[in-house]
Order: sequence, then C-alpha cells, then structure tokens
Amino acid sequence: MKPQVVNQLMFLLAFLGIGAIGGGAILMISPSGILMGIPLSILKDSPFHNFLIPGIILFTVLGVAPCMLIYLLLKKPDSKFFDRMNVFYDMHWSWSFCIYVAFALIIWIQAEMMYLQSVSWLHTFYILYAILILIVALLPKVRNFYKIKTIEK
Repeated sequence: MKPQVVNQLMFLLAFLGIGAIGGGAILMISPSGILMGIPLSILKDSPFHNFLIPGIILFTVLGVAPCMLIYLLLKKPDSKFFDRMNVFYDMHWSWSFCIYVAFALIIWIQAEMMYLQSVSWLHTFYILYAILILIVALLPKVRNFYKIKTIEK
C-alpha cells in the first residue's frame, strides 16, 4: 500500500513541473523576455543572448521531467537504461530521479543567481522548495516504498 507521503512527493513534483512548463514555454515563445516582463539586459553576464535556451532547459529538465516522474513513481517500470544512471542501487530508479530533479533545481537557481548577480525571494523559495523535495523523498516511508527488494547488481 502506497504511503500518503508518496502522494505529497508527487504533489511537490507536480507543482514544480507545471510551473516550469509554463515559465519555460513563455520563454521559448518569447525569447526576448517581453511576455514575462524581463529585459534581455539581465543576461549580460550569462552565456545566453536571449531566453530561448534557458526556456528549453526550464521546460524540459524542471517541467516535463518532474511531471513524467509522477507517472513513473506510480508505475515503477523496469528500465535497464535508467537503471544505469541510478547511483542509488538499492532504490528504484524513479525515486533516484526525484533526487536528481531536486539537485537540478538547486543548480538552476544557483546559476541564475550567479549570472544575474542578485537574489530575490523567488530564488530563496525555490532553493527551499528543492530542499523540501529532498526531505520528503528521503523520509523512511518513501524510501521503504521505493526500496528494491533484491539487488541484482
């Protein structure tokens, strides 16, 4: 039986994913930043000339991936390909990818703060949000639910 806290992890991933899909889509549609009211000048210290590449990264890594993870966490499918990327050998790879997504969010926010040379309340919110995803994913009930019963590695 699936513990309630697993649903909470999925909710956290859904909130992140839906927001990032929306934000990433807007940046891809309007790489100039006009639709979001962001001036291109904030990219002066970054490797980007417009918001297209950041939009694609936001959309896929922090948007589509967490949304797909919800399904994968529910089904726990076997995958030799994704198993190869799993550094937590005793855990199902879908759980491991939740950890990867949380760290991707931390890296994303850190890079954003570095390139923008500023910190806003949103940066703080999303760093804390990534930490919350990590905390929930690391709870014993969640870990036990995704623990692999027999290790064949």
